[in-house]
Amino acid sequence: MYNYIAQEKICQICILICMYNETEILKQLGRNIKAERVRKGYTQESFAEKMDVNREYISKIERGLENMSLKKIVSLTNFLEADLKDILRF
Repeated sequence: MYNYIAQEKICQICILICMYNETEILKQLGRNIKAERVRKGYTQESFAEKMDVNREYISKIERGLENMSLKKIVSLTNFLEADLKDILRF
């Protein structure tokens, strides 16, 4: 079931990219990630440590400046113990 939902979301993202500006999608993705991070009580620093990345990388993601692979989005979602549909909400 999880793979089907993830594949459905990927298709929705592909449609959005074709219809919308890539920059706006990355910014919304970043806002969604930040909202989940804050909801879970992580600072950028503590979340970066948990993911074993630097704080600047988290900052770039949240500002929509980092174009992450789907694999990285799923990994980040797992670290946040969040639902993928909340992260990919557009």
